[in-house]
Amino acid sequence: MTPPSTAPPVLRVEQLSVRFRMPGGRYVEAVTDACFTLAPGESLALVGESGCGKSVLASALLGLLPGNAETAGSARLADGLDLLAADERTLARTVRGRRVALVPQSPAAHLTPVRTVRAHLEETARELTGTGSGRRPRSARTALRAAAQAAADRAAFPGSHLDRHPHELSGGLAQRAATALALVGDAPLLLADEPTTGLDRDLVERTVDELRAHTRADGRALLMITHDLSAAERIADTVAVMYAGRIVETAPAAAFFGRPGPRHPYARGLLEALPERSFTPVPGAPPELGALPPGCAFAARCAAADPLCRTRRPALIEGVACHHA
Repeated sequence: MTPPSTAPPVLRVEQLSVRFRMPGGRYVEAVTDACFTLAPGESLALVGESGCGKSVLASALLGLLPGNAETAGSARLADGLDLLAADERTLARTVRGRRVALVPQSPAAHLTPVRTVRAHLEETARELTGTGSGRRPRSARTALRAAAQAAADRAAFPGSHLDRHPHELSGGLAQRAATALALVGDAPLLLADEPTTGLDRDLVERTVDELRAHTRADGRALLMITHDLSAAERIADTVAVMYAGRIVETAPAAAFFGRPGPRHPYARGLLEALPERSFTPVPGAPPELGALPPGCAFAARCAAADPLCRTRRPALIEGVACHHA
């Protein structure tokens, strides 16, 4: 586990909320009062079922929410910049790729099909270093090529494939290409949104091991969004469990996956659903974010729920939001 850091947090998220305006004047609460911090060298896995708000939270951090979204709270980088309050010009010119880098889900969909991996890397390096477009002196071209090669090396992307196009890459190599692109700008915060989707187990383990290595070696912080608890166990120092738009438990990974284990019944259910455990799925389905119940959103699926659970929403106290934790 990463030792405690005395440096300021790379990211401090406080009471982050996102809601969407819908036709008819109603709202859908996609994320509610999310709070967490990320220290240099720390990996945090944000886990939960699909549709719980994980990717919405990531989009909020990058300023990529649609026009009908409203945000509240704050998400501050180490220098004090609030990502939620920053305008598009600031986000585009000084944040994306430079201070916060994204490793996307389905990397092939984020790569231009008519450009080689090398061209992607060099273009990214040009944008992030401010090297002018058009004809460039030999020294600038050499520097761009060196930056592209360095990023490829850090992502373990083979040099023999740099001049290939995205459709010529396997799923694992496409993921490494996306990781290399995220590493070009030396951003202190990596945001990996379901980076193991569609990969077989060997590639999942290799991908998370490489992301963890980048976090450790360069002192970066990593926020990994995933529904794969096995990947989370392999990579995370801290685990945050999200359900129906809320973080319902935050715990050190060693305690979460070992002893004493999760305290929230939903988090326990996620672990028990793993094949290497009891392989027992959590019964029922999550509620619609546009029609959340008045009490605990998990009450309808929880065997321990009582009238208090169904009428009063539990606060997040000492890392868990459960009346009976």
